[in-house]
Amino acid sequence: MRIGVLGGGQLGRMLALAGYPLGLEFVFYDHNPQACAAALGTLVLGEFDDTEKLTAFAQQVDLVTVEFENIPLAALEHVAQFVPVYPGPRAVSAAQDRLDEKQLFQSLGIPTPEFYTADNAESLADTLASHNETLIVKSRRFGYDGKGQLVLDSATAASKAWETLGGVPLIAEQRMQFQREVSIIVVRSRSGETGFYPLTENLHKQGILRRSQVSVHDPLQAMAEDYAQRVLAELDYVGVLAFEFFDCNGELVANEIAPRVHNSGHWTIEGAATSQFENHLRAILDWPLGDTSVRARCVMYNVIGEMPDPASLLKVPDIHLHYYGKAPRPGRKLGHITLWGSTEENALAVEKMLDA
Repeated sequence: MRIGVLGGGQLGRMLALAGYPLGLEFVFYDHNPQACAAALGTLVLGEFDDTEKLTAFAQQVDLVTVEFENIPLAALEHVAQFVPVYPGPRAVSAAQDRLDEKQLFQSLGIPTPEFYTADNAESLADTLASHNETLIVKSRRFGYDGKGQLVLDSATAASKAWETLGGVPLIAEQRMQFQREVSIIVVRSRSGETGFYPLTENLHKQGILRRSQVSVHDPLQAMAEDYAQRVLAELDYVGVLAFEFFDCNGELVANEIAPRVHNSGHWTIEGAATSQFENHLRAILDWPLGDTSVRARCVMYNVIGEMPDPASLLKVPDIHLHYYGKAPRPGRKLGHITLWGSTEENALAVEKMLDA
């Protein structure tokens, strides 16, 4: 069985690492000849508007999945003419526009921050002037890891902010007062079997996820599962989906979804009975889903910008290092570290090395 993956980054790489023990082979489609997943399968080089390359890619595989959500809908629909695509084009495109995403949540009765649209500098100025509060202003499309967003208030020069954000359609969201940022990883197979991982508590800095810690028996688990189930059913979703929330005084407010395996679920490789990556593959193949239960206390750290000395890191007990083989660059995710069944002492040792 040959799995096609649109995208050749670290998520594709980890899908392949989970898939090879199952007897699967992988073909990646990416524009970058140095894509870090390339070492684990066949790489087809091409842009997402190159229908000839997309056709050649699709004809090499049995089914296709995605490792990032910002793939043009036209490319997804083109590939789907030749081979099944999971999650489907509609499900992937639902997360590509922040306005559409928020409207989807509201239609399903899922709470969201208040939000407003701004299609030009003038409407952005009007929005800021009419709200006596700080707003998070984001590009509606293509934002991730804190990119494409600013914190603004009525004193902000709207024209400058509009230019800074690229002169593209925006959404302005109420700045939530929250106690925690949490996320849930869920999985649904083609036949409708569904699994839920425990909530994680997430720490972001400069918009980039730095740490995810499993929250076993979290009081908001049932609420998160309910909201996620509504989205899965509405989109007839197949595969792994991540749902990010704000915990506001014991109530979950939806932030965003990611229609793919997700950074906040990397802990599942060592920390769960079945990783999110294996379960994603099981789901798109319509194989029985694996156990999502947690083995022990678990925390995951992203390695950002610069890779610490591996020998020093591996001196810490119960540590698992995942290096993606990417060139260092400020703000770039180079790998992650999982501490399984770890103590506070071990966690502090890792945090010290990552901050150094």
